[in-house]
Amino acid sequence: MKLYGLKNCDSCRKAKKTLEANGNTVEFVDVRQTPLDDAALSRFLQEFGEEKLVNKKSTTWRQLDEASRALPAMELLKANPSLMKRPVLQTEDGLFLGWAKDVQAHFEQ
Repeated sequence: MKLYGLKNCDSCRKAKKTLEANGNTVEFVDVRQTPLDDAALSRFLQEFGEEKLVNKKSTTWRQLDEASRALPAMELLKANPSLMKRPVLQTEDGLFLGWAKDVQAHFEQ
């Protein structure tokens, strides 16, 4: 299983800790240190859609000017990896976004 996120993100740390405590092997990918390639970003955008994947409530989003906000999601996420809602979990069962109760429940089975 791969967990895509940021090393200083509380949700990512909680997800990794919980998943490992439940016996999962988690490969953590910090999207700032290891930027996502076009294929991975395209897959995430196709799976979740721009509205869910781009975190428009973030500090990073609020700091962007209107021209930057108007860029296509792919360009925006490549230039600003911290705009990606986190974590993104890639497992044999598919892709999961965030660490809300529904995602947690899936991994408690």
